[in-house]
Amino acid sequence: MKFMKLGSKPDSFQTDGNKVRYVATELATDIVIHVGDVKFYLHKFPLLSKSARLQKMVSSSDEGNGDEIYINDIPGSSSAFEICAKFCYGMTVTLNAYNVVAARCAAEYLEMHETIEKGNLIYKVDVFLNSSIFRSWKDSIIVLQTTKSLLPLSEELKLINHCIDAIASKASVDVSKVDWSYTYNRKKLPEENGNDHGWNGVRSRMVPNDWWVEDLIELEIELYKRVIITIKTKGTISNEVIGEALKAYAYRKLPDSNKGVMQYNDLSKLRPTLDTILYLLPAEKGSVSCSFLLKLLKAAISLNAGEMVKEELVKRIGQQLEEASVNDLLIQAHEGEPTMYDVQVVQKILEEFTVQDRNAKTEIGNENVIQDIRGQGILSEASKLMVAKLIDGYLSEIAKDPNLPLSVFIGISEMVSSFYRPAHDGIYGAIDTYLKVHSGISKSERKRICRLMDCKKLSAGACMHAVQNERLPLRVVVQVLFFEQVRAAATSGSSTPDLPKAIKDLNCTSYGSSRSATTNADEDWDAVASAAELRALRGEVAALRVGNGVVHERNYVDNKSNFDKAGNSKMKGLITSKKIFSKIWSSKSGQATENSGSDSSESLGSANLDEAKSTPTRRGRHSVS
Repeated sequence: MKFMKLGSKPDSFQTDGNKVRYVATELATDIVIHVGDVKFYLHKFPLLSKSARLQKMVSSSDEGNGDEIYINDIPGSSSAFEICAKFCYGMTVTLNAYNVVAARCAAEYLEMHETIEKGNLIYKVDVFLNSSIFRSWKDSIIVLQTTKSLLPLSEELKLINHCIDAIASKASVDVSKVDWSYTYNRKKLPEENGNDHGWNGVRSRMVPNDWWVEDLIELEIELYKRVIITIKTKGTISNEVIGEALKAYAYRKLPDSNKGVMQYNDLSKLRPTLDTILYLLPAEKGSVSCSFLLKLLKAAISLNAGEMVKEELVKRIGQQLEEASVNDLLIQAHEGEPTMYDVQVVQKILEEFTVQDRNAKTEIGNENVIQDIRGQGILSEASKLMVAKLIDGYLSEIAKDPNLPLSVFIGISEMVSSFYRPAHDGIYGAIDTYLKVHSGISKSERKRICRLMDCKKLSAGACMHAVQNERLPLRVVVQVLFFEQVRAAATSGSSTPDLPKAIKDLNCTSYGSSRSATTNADEDWDAVASAAELRALRGEVAALRVGNGVVHERNYVDNKSNFDKAGNSKMKGLITSKKIFSKIWSSKSGQATENSGSDSSESLGSANLDEAKSTPTRRGRHSVS
């Protein structure tokens, strides 16, 4: 820290209690100056020789009590006046970044100009500021922080402007020319930690582009805003570095939305901070991360910010939603809301993402425009795939909420249903979680939620899990097994098995297709699979996966790798499958009563006993939790 000493005489100011200050000298004092609630017993001559204001005050009070003067509005209060008084006496005074602005403002108040005496206090302080303080990075920041308590005089004297310009100029210097100390705790460079093995005594470390960020985060929001605007005006700092600065400031100043409700007084202080950060955010996409934008949105919700603030954040988040993580989207719902998470705001974000895609497609009139849009990622299939996977993961989390309406779950999923996904394991896992938590939903509701997935796009591991899943309608279980067998047949080079026409009709149409009439058989297919039916199907799946005499069982949650190929065993399994499908279909079509626990279920298991003997079956169920 820079400092300057003024005067050469010893400091003879003494204290008599907390409210009395006097000069220890043989010469009796002849004036008492009241500064606030502090009394100064001083001498007129040294004071009046350097202060035009004190001259006027003493002369105007001669008719009354000229020995007592009251000063209640001097900047810096009694401590700043004492610095000026000591200077008048020629006593040693040390100026530094913490007291120089107060001394400068007090000297201005006392009119300690060169016209009164050459080398007066104002001149000396200005020399110190320009030659030392404004050339020092950290001193300039300290001085800027002290100006707030000295308004409006510090503003009138342009001290704030000088500080801001000095700070912005240094922040804009090429990093190769930065040779002063700065704070950088986020990720120390190896050289700074003493771990640079290639260091040969010559200091040649690289300075990070955002070296200045942490030193500014303690500034009050209005001063911080002015500094960042001035840095932007310089035009040498990238938007990414500006974004990093705002991120560091927001993390220090704004609340963590997971730490509970804030007090009203805190809200009134922090809302302007949030508004200013949003105002300063660079408009360019990607200048700040989507995760940071979502943290700002969480803060806006926690602070009950205005709708315009939230809408602006939702719009910006939607522009780069593919960068988000599931945890970023888990925004706690307001107290009193029935659901755990604020799903409505996520729906708005997803709508913004899809609206961008639709708007981009309307630009078909200009191929160059379309190509430019694709370059920005708006029409990127990869972006859509990432968003689809993100929403699948998000649905898996919110599905754990027992109060989440089925309509909301389906509505969010359908918003990304048009996005291409090579596999539907993610949405299957979300559906399974929802069915597990909401076990009381009706058959029609189970049918609705299962329409969201495409059984043909389930991996081998997911198929294995689905076939053993007692929460799924039997229709879905049979479809899954059918497509798995088709895949197995394709792998082994054989043709698709000749299944009964009813089974083919079931699988050749989409799961969600409408039917003109509802039969008892349809209702049975949409019912939850019985334990007996699943045991038969589990035996079938196990038969498909026999290789070298060993059953290769895979759990969907633990291992999604491909199963070993066993061509001959698979063909045997396909033949077995035809028999099982036929028996399931005939039992479903021929009886109006439920199969679970009935004689037909038992006979279904016994009918395949010979085939099941050679293939161990699973005795436990596995579900996606």
